Amino acid sequence: MREQDSIRNVKGIGEKTEKLLGKLGIFTVGDLLRYYPRDYDEYREPVEISQAHPGKKTAVLARLSGKVGVKNTGRLTVVTASARQGEQTLWFTWYNMPFLRNTLRPGGLYIFRGLIVEKKGRRIMEHPEIFSREQYEERLHVLYPIYSLTKGLTNKFMVKIMKQVLEEREMTQEYLPEEYRNHYQLAEYNYALTHIHFPESREDMILGRKRLVFDEFFLFVLSIRMMKEKNQNRENTFHLKPVWETEKLIENLPYELTRAQKRVWNEIETNMTGKHLMSRLVQGDVGSGKTIIAFLAMLLAAANGCQAALMAPTEVLARQHYEGMCRLLKDQGLSYQAVLLTGSVKGKEKKEIYRQIQEGEAKLIIGTHALIQEKVLYQKLALVITDEQHRFGVNQREDLSGKGGKPHVLVMSATPIPRTLGIILYGDLDISVMDELPAKRLPIKNCVVDTSYRPKAYKFMENQISQGRQIYVICPMVEESEGLEAENVLDYSRSLSEILPPQIKVAYLHGRMKAAEKNEIMEAFAKNEIQVLVSTTVIEVGVNVPNASVMMVENAERFGLAQLHQLRGRVGRGVHQSYCIFIYGGDDEETRKRLEILVKSNDGFYIAGEDLRLRGPGDLMGIRQSGMLEFRLGDIFQDADILKKASEAAGAVLLLDPDLGLEQNRRLKDRLLSYAKDKMDSPGL
Repeated sequence: MREQDSIRNVKGIGEKTEKLLGKLGIFTVGDLLRYYPRDYDEYREPVEISQAHPGKKTAVLARLSGKVGVKNTGRLTVVTASARQGEQTLWFTWYNMPFLRNTLRPGGLYIFRGLIVEKKGRRIMEHPEIFSREQYEERLHVLYPIYSLTKGLTNKFMVKIMKQVLEEREMTQEYLPEEYRNHYQLAEYNYALTHIHFPESREDMILGRKRLVFDEFFLFVLSIRMMKEKNQNRENTFHLKPVWETEKLIENLPYELTRAQKRVWNEIETNMTGKHLMSRLVQGDVGSGKTIIAFLAMLLAAANGCQAALMAPTEVLARQHYEGMCRLLKDQGLSYQAVLLTGSVKGKEKKEIYRQIQEGEAKLIIGTHALIQEKVLYQKLALVITDEQHRFGVNQREDLSGKGGKPHVLVMSATPIPRTLGIILYGDLDISVMDELPAKRLPIKNCVVDTSYRPKAYKFMENQISQGRQIYVICPMVEESEGLEAENVLDYSRSLSEILPPQIKVAYLHGRMKAAEKNEIMEAFAKNEIQVLVSTTVIEVGVNVPNASVMMVENAERFGLAQLHQLRGRVGRGVHQSYCIFIYGGDDEETRKRLEILVKSNDGFYIAGEDLRLRGPGDLMGIRQSGMLEFRLGDIFQDADILKKASEAAGAVLLLDPDLGLEQNRRLKDRLLSYAKDKMDSPGL
């Protein structure tokens, strides 16, 4: 079985299962093998009843007291039992398992393992697994993989097909030279792949993960560096000159640019009118005013008779930029034509936009990845801007650049990455940092609370809505997932609709929805037709809704600090005081301390630096900057040391063999080409 084979070649996968796996982005055997566990379930030593706390999956060694009860409630059969140790009692509940009445003996000693909840003053372990001491001994300290699922798939099924594929697949030839594996203490690739899915110990899992994370970073940095060599010192053939239109626009703005905005604009203008092509990353915190700088650069190109294209990661964001550009042109009395090209533009309208771009009528072009489709031909494309770089593959950026000869490239990002990591990741770009917010912005008020605060939070939300404001609620999951105790968008939006007054419209948004559905929801929210939007992190790069004043993040402990900071950037964009409520589950004091950093500061670069300082190689699972660069396994914060080593290795390889033409690097070059096709061509959404 080869990696490129269809998933249908796997025994036990039919048409229905193929569609379900497709929802997870699994279409080939290779996709399945690289669908890594999101966590592991570790069978730990059983504890006394007094040490079993609500909210945690626990194993308890207990002797059953009293009879095993069975109660029928409609279609549901409920089996109950209890165990007592001293003054402490723990109750057990199973659903639709009536045979347990004959299996469990009063006075019998068992190990029960499951999640404990508290209801009406009772501690209850719901639907626990049951083991004898001998059975549990065999599982002790085993790491059992837990995969992200979609409705219709179970973790048990994923484990079964993963084992099958790992046993039947063709082994992958090692591409990394042995000297590098020895120097960086990296496991062999096939060993790493097997042990990331089915580790025999925590040490095995860490070893496997280290190699796979190294691969992701190494191949990414290698592709960036090779592109840099190709692009460095290319001559600027557009002969652009500074123009009065940009100066007039700056003077006529209803606000004064910050010092950081002026500094960055000067760097861009100098680049674009200089001898060499610009390749620049503008890193600006949420709300620092990057968009106006992008518009100034586009205007500079248009005023010199050239075209400029801005590519946004979502249709909603592209439309927002287009409408902003149209307003600006109208207010300034400028006659340049702007067009919007997205996937939803069809038929005659699309053909007309193609014509306007090809014939040069449209100087300012805004859109999504539709801008790089084969049929789009540009007349004189001098500037390419990509908004939120981490959402696009490097090849997509190159594709758009290749549409008009060799244009200037400007990358805009609100992702606050510490400069040391930014230089490694964006090695082909000069970096400008906008580290100042407009003076009129009111700082967001933040609080970190546990789940007991929810009723107060709902009352506060009601009060804000009565004043005309709107609310975001963020959940880490789309739907309920086997083996993961966290809030999900679908259930949460339903329960919130029942809790809040009926006149308050609650809607949900997540990444699995079709683009048209997402656009419709976001536009309705922007018009205040929806007051509460329950969403996954898909809104971290979303429409500008100045009226939204509250963001509540459930299970805040499951997100990295930098991502939480970017999420809260959705509020505080208008004239009203805004608030962010971070709700965390569990009682871990370290987690609370980490989240408190968000209360101390609204500075994204400080927060990113603190996140880098606090997160270490031991923090392997559960928290990811899921929006950042979309690595499958690696996290630039917790894996910063591996990133630096991968960068060092990439530099060493290219120093000896810049084109990877030597025989010993043949497999590496093949792997790099495969990686580029698999990873870099796909948009991040």
